[in-house]
Amino acid sequence: MASGYVQAGLIWLAYAVAVLLCLGAAIVTTFTWQTPIDRSAMVSIVAIVSLTSLLATVLLLPVDIALVSSTASSTLGTKKHWATPERVAEILFTLKVVYYSLYSWDALLCLIVIPFAYFWYEEYDEVAFEEEGRTWKNRFWAATKYTLFFVALTIVLFLLGFFVPAAGGSKGHWDLDYYKSLLSQNHGEKALTFALGLLMTLGTFLYVLYTSAGLALMPISLIKSAPPISAPQLSATTASQLEQNRERQRQLELRNAGREEGMSRRDRRELDALIREEQTLVRRERLAAEAQGEGRSRVYQIWLKICALVRPVKMLGGILLVLFAVVIWVSMFITGIDKAKHSVCKQRCGYILGQVHVFQPMNWIFLKAAKAFPVDYILMAFLVLILFSSSISGIAAVGIRFLWIRIFQIRRGRTAPQALLIATVMLLLITLAINYAVAMFVAPQYSFYGTQTFCSNEPAYPGAQPDCRNHPELILPCSDALKYKHAKDVCTPSMMSTLLNRITITWPLFGVIDFWAQYVFMGIFLVVFVTALVRTPKVDLAEMDEFAEADEEESLLASTGRRFGATWQDVRGEPGRDSRNGNGPQLTRGSRPQGN
Repeated sequence: MASGYVQAGLIWLAYAVAVLLCLGAAIVTTFTWQTPIDRSAMVSIVAIVSLTSLLATVLLLPVDIALVSSTASSTLGTKKHWATPERVAEILFTLKVVYYSLYSWDALLCLIVIPFAYFWYEEYDEVAFEEEGRTWKNRFWAATKYTLFFVALTIVLFLLGFFVPAAGGSKGHWDLDYYKSLLSQNHGEKALTFALGLLMTLGTFLYVLYTSAGLALMPISLIKSAPPISAPQLSATTASQLEQNRERQRQLELRNAGREEGMSRRDRRELDALIREEQTLVRRERLAAEAQGEGRSRVYQIWLKICALVRPVKMLGGILLVLFAVVIWVSMFITGIDKAKHSVCKQRCGYILGQVHVFQPMNWIFLKAAKAFPVDYILMAFLVLILFSSSISGIAAVGIRFLWIRIFQIRRGRTAPQALLIATVMLLLITLAINYAVAMFVAPQYSFYGTQTFCSNEPAYPGAQPDCRNHPELILPCSDALKYKHAKDVCTPSMMSTLLNRITITWPLFGVIDFWAQYVFMGIFLVVFVTALVRTPKVDLAEMDEFAEADEEESLLASTGRRFGATWQDVRGEPGRDSRNGNGPQLTRGSRPQGN
């Protein structure tokens, strides 16, 4: 018994350490993306707490799988000696409390806390505070007044879940004890599952749009992260072009110095163009100097050289992420076909899959990784973090939109406080959808039972455990447990799978929407992935403001081309031979350097 508590304690300790790391990551992320001009203490605190909470929610799934897997022996197909029914029930109850606590807190953040912080920031008016005598109390009550709508929405959601009859209750005629037992719940739990199911479905729409695009773009951006031209080479080339530009301006001014009628129209147009080009070149020269660390400490310059050396590693990491994303896509596609064909009750229960019928690569990877503890748990945490990071990448790439109209743009160091709060709400909803996708589509077999196995032999007498010590071929994965009545004594489903199955059985409409949305996810991923491979997005200078134009110039240091030569030049701090001769890439306003 003591070994069971020790193992569970170590798993929870690792989770606590991960949450502390998430807190640090949330702090860095918030201050990295938020604009320094309009920072608000309230917005920053709410964003940090919310990001930490949703990261803790995402990382709870690997803990869930680790705990239920620890109760059974994967080699003998039996429960461990300490895993008594009472101890297993205690583990599941603890997980249930943590899940419902995190989900309830996430719902309150999404529906009440973040809207209040949004209106609190919107109500700030420095002129009104100084001239009209407005106080913080006025600001608080104004924000509370607008937040009451979201409070009412929260109450309505829980009342609907509490009183509306469960749709799955009258149609649960399938002869499966496990699924029928999911319908036996109190009204409070039913209300919570309704609210979670609705929020999960709303998050699925965002997940389909943003996570699919981010999963396709993030690996490509890592592959194309190395510059086509080094910072020293860019600086030398820009200096040469700037000198030529100013020399041409002097020639035009000298040629028209003695003319009484002034400069000709043709020369005036050329001079105006040269002046605009000079401004662009001066800005580019400044950005190149900043990229080389001029005016910074020696430590910062060393850091820039280390970053230059890491660029090829980032490209290799991008290639590995491409392979990983393709495996995720293939696994989801296979699971979708399996669910559509072999679901025990089709749309009546949200396409729940009783057991896996087709080889699925992600399930196979996890089950093989489970032989080297704790590689499978680390891999599961990596999977959910990749999907979460893809969501952030997708929001940054697409922006916050209403239909085709961009409302806010997410940019590093220039994200408005309102945009940061809205993006946090979107990530909270997407987190629920990620949990559904991982448990139901990406790795359903592993997410349901982890590494648990059972012996297909019938027990010798009631209450005994079946013996397969001399017949390892009779040990089966718990995904086949529905075929054997005695398997339920050995196989313990994860709490996440139980919650998701309860939602989709009680409210089948949510399950149907979430199921078919995965196909839309796969379609968008495929389109964006192929497009990103063959085409580099273009920047429309006509729609840029002054800050965005500076960003476009800065992107000259982050496009594709001669990666390794540019990286080596950045490390040495010297321009290439072509640039010293003035024959480097010709850079003009709005253009990109051309690689060899």
